[in-house]
Amino acid sequence: MTESRKRLDLEPDTVERDLIKLVLTVVELLRQLMERQALRRVDEGDLSEEQEERIGLTLMLLDDRMTELRDRYGLRPEDLNLDLGPLGPLLPRE
Repeated sequence: MTESRKRLDLEPDTVERDLIKLVLTVVELLRQLMERQALRRVDEGDLSEEQEERIGLTLMLLDDRMTELRDRYGLRPEDLNLDLGPLGPLLPRE
């Protein structure tokens, strides 16, 4: 590892963007887990039609907000996928 890769870039703009990136990564992970859980419950018939509609609307709104925040900070969806080294990426690749 080179010396420059060991140093942290502590510029205020970079710190804010990196923090937003980390927060959005966690929110995206939770969103994907909620979506999978909702699909499983729909497949099993556990939800009423009203519950299905409410969950669908909530997930769509969350996706819209995530897109807005990524755009605001110049992030792409793939920027939120942390590389866990030998374990692979945090989020499944779509």
